[in-house]
Amino acid sequence: MAHSVVNVSIGTAAVLGLVDAPMAVAPTTAYLMLGGRCLMNCSFCAQARESQSSALNLSRVTWPEFELREVLARLPDAVMQGAIRRACLQVTVTADAFEQTLSIVGAVKAVSDVPFDVAILPRGMAQVRQLLDAGVEHIGFGLDAACERVFRQAKGGNWAQSLELVKETARAFPGRGAVHLIVGLGETEREMVERIQWAHDRGLEVGLFAFTPVRGTHLAEKSPPELATYRRMQASCWLIVHDRARIEEMAFDGGDQLVQLGVPLPVESGAFRTSGCRDCNRPFYNEQPSGPIYNYPRPLTAGEAARAILEMEGEV
Repeated sequence: MAHSVVNVSIGTAAVLGLVDAPMAVAPTTAYLMLGGRCLMNCSFCAQARESQSSALNLSRVTWPEFELREVLARLPDAVMQGAIRRACLQVTVTADAFEQTLSIVGAVKAVSDVPFDVAILPRGMAQVRQLLDAGVEHIGFGLDAACERVFRQAKGGNWAQSLELVKETARAFPGRGAVHLIVGLGETEREMVERIQWAHDRGLEVGLFAFTPVRGTHLAEKSPPELATYRRMQASCWLIVHDRARIEEMAFDGGDQLVQLGVPLPVESGAFRTSGCRDCNRPFYNEQPSGPIYNYPRPLTAGEAARAILEMEGEV
């Protein structure tokens, strides 16, 4: 039997007609969450074991709970109309999370052929295979940290084991893995670019996020990354994943700040849009619509693109 309830991002709920809520930009992916206070204790996460945030929050987004049958009844029409082009299930670490995940995957695939991704912490390759065999297109690994030092500070757990599972997935199932990386947890720019290159070299999708302070978490008082830093990481990520440049062609100063991209970044590249799996736009996951905008959830205007270049260069 399918899990009976699921959390739905407020934007997704609006697109599906489950709530009446204003949207500056609509999500093109249906964002679902299998919640419950997580057994992990990531210092930035609203769902962490010791977090004092609402259980309905993830980053700065509210995720109200709905009956799964309500979501399943509305999803096919949204897909047919082109409003929803992908679905993604965020999974917190709980005792029965994997079994519930398989249940939801099966329920969604029974009503729609929408590409379906799952962001989860598998316990090994057997679970990876089960998810992919069930119809999951990509497994998103919340690596989050660019290096072991930051991983230990922000997340805890076994860095080597986490990396090995990502590498095994990439080897066994080319093109079916993705990594999420958070800029601003304490890494250097060189460390982040190195991790982006590492992921791309293994055929992994890369989703960049800007650290977002969330009330009730251990890092609630930490500042988000400087916009110039984030723009440089976006630019380097776009060039790397589009095979326009490699880290070996880029230059860093004595403080490991990126100072040269190696090749020009086309203004119209789309480098400053939300990155990750296709059709994942995550509207305002890291920022308020009033700005500053870290990840644009839509095509940039010519003026916005030109300004983003200036932001990257620290000129605004």
